[in-house]
Amino acid sequence: MSKPNQQKQLTAVIHGTVQGVSFRYYTQQAARRLGLTGWVANQQNGAVKTVAEGDDAALQEFLAFLHNGPSAARVQRVEVTWHEATGTFATFSIRYQDG
Repeated sequence: MSKPNQQKQLTAVIHGTVQGVSFRYYTQQAARRLGLTGWVANQQNGAVKTVAEGDDAALQEFLAFLHNGPSAARVQRVEVTWHEATGTFATFSIRYQDG
């Protein structure tokens, strides 16, 4: 007997050429397509940070997208942390500052 899919939260910081290449837009599109909630924002150090909540399978697919990004991006590395979902997000949005 398998247990129901538990909701999780993924926090990822993406490093590389990830600003000025529509990374936030395509991240938002991928998250919404996968039914995730959360946000994505540019960081002052040139990285992009995202927090996403949803089921494990959708988050794993989202993480695979983050390792590649849109065609103009050049992802060097992705720092990932996992937490329990908080349920605080209604949609997946682009933020213009982290917070």
